[in-house]
Amino acid sequence: MKEFKNILIVSFGFLLLFTAFGGLQTLQSSLNSDEGLGVASLSVIYGALIISSVFVPSILIKKIGLKWTIFASMCCHVTYSLGNFYASWYTLIPTSLILGFGGAPLWAAKCTYLTESGNRYAEKKGKLPKDIVNQYFGLFFLIFQSSGVWGNLISSLIFGQDSLAGLNNSFPDYSQCGPNDCPGSNFGNGTGSIKPSQSLIYILLGVYTGSGVLAVILIAVFLDTINLRTDQLKPGTKEESFIKKTLATIRHLKDKRQCLLIPLTMYSGFEQGFLAGDYTKSYVTCSLGIHFVGYVMICFAATNAVCSLLFGQLSKYTGRIFLFIMAAVLNAASIIALLLWQPHPNDFAVFFIFPAIWGIADAVWQTQTNALFGVLFDEHKEEAFANYCLWESLGFVIAYGYSTFLCVSIKLYILLAVLLIAIVSYGCVEYLEYVEHKKATSTSISQNEDNNSVYKQTPM
Repeated sequence: MKEFKNILIVSFGFLLLFTAFGGLQTLQSSLNSDEGLGVASLSVIYGALIISSVFVPSILIKKIGLKWTIFASMCCHVTYSLGNFYASWYTLIPTSLILGFGGAPLWAAKCTYLTESGNRYAEKKGKLPKDIVNQYFGLFFLIFQSSGVWGNLISSLIFGQDSLAGLNNSFPDYSQCGPNDCPGSNFGNGTGSIKPSQSLIYILLGVYTGSGVLAVILIAVFLDTINLRTDQLKPGTKEESFIKKTLATIRHLKDKRQCLLIPLTMYSGFEQGFLAGDYTKSYVTCSLGIHFVGYVMICFAATNAVCSLLFGQLSKYTGRIFLFIMAAVLNAASIIALLLWQPHPNDFAVFFIFPAIWGIADAVWQTQTNALFGVLFDEHKEEAFANYCLWESLGFVIAYGYSTFLCVSIKLYILLAVLLIAIVSYGCVEYLEYVEHKKATSTSISQNEDNNSVYKQTPM
């Protein structure tokens, strides 16, 4: 089956690419902590993603197609790995900009590719498109989220060779870890832990760069082309102008459902940003050392990957509303517990429990939100997914932007507030869909009754 083969190629391409980027992302706040360089580079990435989301995806997809958009965007990601070989403001910031501008078209093209493949397969087999799309996204995220396992395992194994790497040599009482980690503390200024040796950092970056290059080759050689514009334009229909396509993402905000989903997509950026930037640094590195960051994040990635496949199938029976509520409850409980917990090496298992619970919730946010966008905005997929990337990126930018200025406890309160707003606004979207469906059903029943009435009055 061609569609299934293509989904696997896209999935494994993203697996290889984000084995590198995901591993680097979780290490930035600890590895490049001087003057907040690592977190600043992440903020720049997602800032560039916001601009890119508005102007780049629709135009690039139109000009070079889905396959080559994915290919070109992956090349942008590889430059970030290269920039880390000599981490400075002059190398990381420019490569962060390149990655950011390539990120939006990458995700928009991927989401459009998966949705279009699912719709085509459903049409051929006479199945419900939303069920196939859900399954495709579930399979994709099963494979994709496992990149966190491999990326973090690689970093932990390599850094684990340095017995002193990441040891907390400033705070034997661990009083400034966890929710008490503030910018004014010594650890908050990046002076509390020992970095791995430079040779080990170079080995890690070499492995990550090679993984990204393999992803680019896989997409270029094996992925089939889906020529959306040729397939969807009717004879005699003029294509939209360059300016109209540029503004398509902004115009899509006229849809009230898209506006109501903004808090949900932003929360996705907030919660991922907190785990990668704050939990790894203020809880794990501060208490256990940087070489444990990978092992802890493996727990998150593995749980996320398994649950992504599970929820893709389970949504057919439970519906998406149940899954969204479950994820919100799990995240809220975790946030409250993180506010109350004072991390200590003696609580070794607890460091793994939080990422596991977080992974279950994140699996819902990723699979169900992507599928929701694909189903709600089927006629405007490119614009909808570009908006998804835009607002999620804004969540990342805000989370990383205030990372070096606020105490962890304040960040957790902000995260909880955004979660509550997100789940309420999502509920409004489901209510609008329910009302629209009920109205459509009533109209259909009324028309059938009128047709039956006319039929009965017609003389035989």
